[in-house]
Amino acid sequence: GRGLRAWAFGSFKTCCARHLNNSPRLPTGQSRGCGGLRTEVTMAGSTNLMTLRYPGVCVTCGAAVPAKSSAYFDRTTKTVTCRPCAEPAASDPVADIPRQRIAAGTAGGSAQREYDRRSAKRKARIRAEHPIMGRLILALSDEPQSTKAWAAGARGEQVVAQWLDQLTSHGVRVLHDRRIPRTRANIDHLVIGPAGVFVIDSKYYRGRRIELRTQGGWGRPRLQKLVVGGRDQTKLVEGIHWQVQLVREFLAAHGGNAVPVVGMLCFVDAEWPPGSSPLVIDDIHILWPKKIRDQVRRAGVLDETAIGDWQRLLAGAFRPA
Repeated sequence: GRGLRAWAFGSFKTCCARHLNNSPRLPTGQSRGCGGLRTEVTMAGSTNLMTLRYPGVCVTCGAAVPAKSSAYFDRTTKTVTCRPCAEPAASDPVADIPRQRIAAGTAGGSAQREYDRRSAKRKARIRAEHPIMGRLILALSDEPQSTKAWAAGARGEQVVAQWLDQLTSHGVRVLHDRRIPRTRANIDHLVIGPAGVFVIDSKYYRGRRIELRTQGGWGRPRLQKLVVGGRDQTKLVEGIHWQVQLVREFLAAHGGNAVPVVGMLCFVDAEWPPGSSPLVIDDIHILWPKKIRDQVRRAGVLDETAIGDWQRLLAGAFRPA
């Protein structure tokens, strides 16, 4: 009851007081915090500059804040704010990110892991349900399409990555398979070049014909639809629009309002009408791997230093999936 809770709270405070009194003193300007957080500077209110024991996500810009890095922690709301957001006037947004070589990541890694997980789960289930005939059933049956789609997705990302990685000798930086903070979604490829940042989504649609169909006109609104293998797949364009908007907002929050952000939908091993050119639907470029090279390598507003800085910043915000 209420009396038991009061007794327990009083015992907890007494225990904490004894622990602090018996512990060695910390240097001036430091204090103990919960969960291994070490306070370095105290700001107004309940927000402190701390060394994080566990990774977090900036509440302002959504960037990932790694463990053992400095960030501002609000004890009241239990939220983390990265130093570039908390110190906009005194901090360079890329100054605190080490200038070591950034690993590009493993293209298709998360899709391949999901395929492996689903495939192993199916095999284990069939063997458990059919101890004697399980091996024969697995040999004679095919995996569900929902499982094979993950393997196909991983293959598409790997093919596009092979083309993109060839561009690094031309001053282009790439990041593969990046997790979108606070979601289970990922961005297949982030490419940073002189012309800006390219957000690329790979699709492995072997043998399927890619078409652009226009509806409306003559007094009615004109609507463009992406048709893949005879089916309306305009939703794919909407998905890449969402990713582009996330990246654009992140760059703007770190002083990159002028950095162009371009969305691309790349189809691997699909069929295109003879003599066709890349399509554009609602500012999203729809093309095949070879055509990406021409777009990414064109001249633009970013020099080599800026390209490297934005790669490091994006790599910190969108971690490997």
